[in-house]
Amino acid sequence: MTIKLLAIGKTDSGQLQELIEVYEKRLQHYVNFEIDIIPDLKKTKNLSEDQQKEKEGELILKKLAPTDVLVLFDEKGKQFSSVEFSQYLQKKMNSGIKQLVFLIGGPYGFSNDVYAKASNKISLSKMTFSHQMVRLFITEQVYRAFTILKNEPYHHR
Repeated sequence: MTIKLLAIGKTDSGQLQELIEVYEKRLQHYVNFEIDIIPDLKKTKNLSEDQQKEKEGELILKKLAPTDVLVLFDEKGKQFSSVEFSQYLQKKMNSGIKQLVFLIGGPYGFSNDVYAKASNKISLSKMTFSHQMVRLFITEQVYRAFTILKNEPYHHR
């Protein structure tokens, strides 16, 4: 299985990008993991929030294969402990899917078409984090999940 993290907009912070790359590199030991960035929309000041979500949604859906399983990071999603998240990933791997796509949306969330394509929604927290921080948190949590599944000492139970 491949796990892809799909996100809107680049990471401006070099320090955050370096940390993301640390976990991205560590993950290669466990799973095919990749990050795919959709560039920020240009000329958005004349677009409503809904129009911006629709345009981002079109770009997102173009990136997905018909067999991809899409999971949204959304404030209304299910919250997991790290152990529960590792069990969630194990179930996805056991189900035989080819590619699991985790999606971080733009500043206004997702279009209705993206919500319709998604199989699950996950919330990292009731708090709000920057999209750049969320990329680091997700990458680290996927790494942590694999160390839990392998009974490695990174995650102390």
